[in-house]
Amino acid sequence: MARQLISSGSKFEAEMAYSRAVVEGDWIFVSGTTGFDYATMEIPDDVARQAEQTLINIKTAMEKAGFGLQHVVRVHYILPNADDFPACWPVLKKYFGDIRPAATMFVAGLADRRMKIEIEVTGKKTGA
Repeated sequence: MARQLISSGSKFEAEMAYSRAVVEGDWIFVSGTTGFDYATMEIPDDVARQAEQTLINIKTAMEKAGFGLQHVVRVHYILPNADDFPACWPVLKKYFGDIRPAATMFVAGLADRRMKIEIEVTGKKTGA
């Protein structure tokens, strides 16, 4: 199966030369994604609202490739402020509560000070 590149249309992808997601066979690798609404290029101030928009962005990219959130096996959460993470938990439970992927949270600076969370996922379709 040929490598498939998925774009969200975000200006960041063209400027920084990356894809929102890459599909290799039964695997999908979704780049670190933030809470920007790509239609307006606006981002909410609230970390939980950013987490929600981030997961919507991830879900949209995965669906373009024929995947869904149910295929997520690994997730990385990156936040500049560890104290913000608990506010995201209800959103994460909403999207991953039944999926329960392996997960790690990192504390690191992000590319834009408005960003309060970045999420990266890996997904795999299982055999029939």
